[in-house]
Amino acid sequence: MASSNGTSMKDAGDRPGFWKRGTSVPGSIKPVYGAQHPPIQEKPKSANPPKKDGSIKSGKLDAFHDFENKTLDAWDDGDDDLITMANIHMSLKDVRSTAKAVLDNHSRQVNARSQEELKARLKGSSALSSTIGSNRTGPGLGVRLNNTWQPPKQMPIRYTQPSQEERDASKLEKFKAVLAGPNTDLDELRKLSWSGIPKKVRPTAWKILSGYLPASLDRRQPTLERKRKEYFGFIDQYYATRHDEMNQDTFRQIHIDIPRMNPLIPIFQQLLVQDIFERILYIWAIRHPASGYVQGINDLVTPFFVVFLSEYIDNDVEVENVDLTELSETTLRIIEADTFWCTSKLLDGIQDNYTFAQPGIQTKVNALRELIKRIDAQLHAHMEEHSVEYLQFSFRWMNNLLMREIPLRCTVRLWDTYQSELNGFADFHLYVCAAFLKRFSQDILRERDFQGILMFLQNLPTYHWSDGEIGELLAEAFKLKYMFADAPNHLSQTGKS
Repeated sequence: MASSNGTSMKDAGDRPGFWKRGTSVPGSIKPVYGAQHPPIQEKPKSANPPKKDGSIKSGKLDAFHDFENKTLDAWDDGDDDLITMANIHMSLKDVRSTAKAVLDNHSRQVNARSQEELKARLKGSSALSSTIGSNRTGPGLGVRLNNTWQPPKQMPIRYTQPSQEERDASKLEKFKAVLAGPNTDLDELRKLSWSGIPKKVRPTAWKILSGYLPASLDRRQPTLERKRKEYFGFIDQYYATRHDEMNQDTFRQIHIDIPRMNPLIPIFQQLLVQDIFERILYIWAIRHPASGYVQGINDLVTPFFVVFLSEYIDNDVEVENVDLTELSETTLRIIEADTFWCTSKLLDGIQDNYTFAQPGIQTKVNALRELIKRIDAQLHAHMEEHSVEYLQFSFRWMNNLLMREIPLRCTVRLWDTYQSELNGFADFHLYVCAAFLKRFSQDILRERDFQGILMFLQNLPTYHWSDGEIGELLAEAFKLKYMFADAPNHLSQTGKS
């Protein structure tokens, strides 16, 4: 037992202690050996190193004291700059002023360096320019000595839209191309005509769209000759009967209505024009005994007449001021016959507007009422509140196709679209009337009694209108047609509720 203990103590004495002498510790100073300085000679170790104490406790204690002496400077907080700075108390104002001073100083130094670099570059550039002479450089161009090439002059880029004249010319060319084909594509012609027809091709386009002229180019001239001859055959056959007892009431009503037609337009006050209209309306009434002549039909003749007349006058002459006595009799006969046949085609599509009790107009007025109730409930309620009946103002809209509400020039533009629509005068006109009424909704709402509302609706402020307003009206009407034309139950169900 004693032997084993003695051996253990001896082994412990022989093992190096935990605190070693001469080991590197934090904060200790060691000699630095480098190539730039002569090596520092360490102190020679003692030839007689101290003898190891046989006591383990004594050896460990000496090692600890030795470590403490060597690392005393590492724990001296008096020399620690960070701790010293942490103990300094500075105000926020001092910190900000110090930081600002540092930043300002840095900015001045940067600006000074930038100015010096700029001067150096300018100096170098001027020296290079004097060396090159008149040669120029540009982006992507190398500097070449004695080069006579000059960079192209840069032109400003302008984004321009085609003018109205250019757009009209382009549209006219499209119409001419369609109409000049051996067989006119009616779908393409309707598509082009919806947004308006150029004046130069409008007479031909209207004759084709109304069904008066065939699509075949070869058949057009023979058809015109035959139909014109047929019309004047009716004149020879029927016009002399206008004073007969059976027909005199019809002719007297026509004779009264013609002078009242468009009283502010000079051309319609010419006796020659009034005679043409009397013949057209009387022949139509004799050939359509189911309806006969009804007031309002006379207005429907005027757009065809002025359009076909424009084909024979100069472009710089207003149709409304033309003196028909300057035209030849042959020309007048052509205009009269073409006007009669196109008016007949139009009236054939809306004849129920003019038969007994005018059921077509009654139906359209009721449909207008239900449509306004759906799209502008406030306006509908306002008119209901003041006992305004739709029939009191919209009967004329349906009977005269809005011709009494808008200028003649606008009617011509409106009819471009009507003729490009299938059943445009019968069906699409309803949506145009709805859009027309809705356009003046706010003005009507400002009127506070029955008389004010009705007076406004009978004298709408449209005298200044042009193609722009008609285009907006047609766009709104097309939107309404898209919403309701294919869903008629929307209107019928509303009417039942």
